[in-house]
Amino acid sequence: MKETDAPFSYQINKYNTVFIKYYGKQVKISNVKDAKKILKKMSGAENEKASQLIIAKITGNFKRGNEQN
Repeated sequence: MKETDAPFSYQINKYNTVFIKYYGKQVKISNVKDAKKILKKMSGAENEKASQLIIAKITGNFKRGNEQN
């Protein structure tokens, strides 16, 4: 998967807050409790495509009906 094919990215600050971005624009900020869940899910991702799907599901606004898990 190319860098341009990955619309989602995330960043973690020193306070363990996760910032989720969609094409560079911040779309979600998680608290510490949710950040732990997010990082646990991300560590289990098999590849970049799986990581992108996990982040899309976390945001909740990007479901298109084809994520049957």
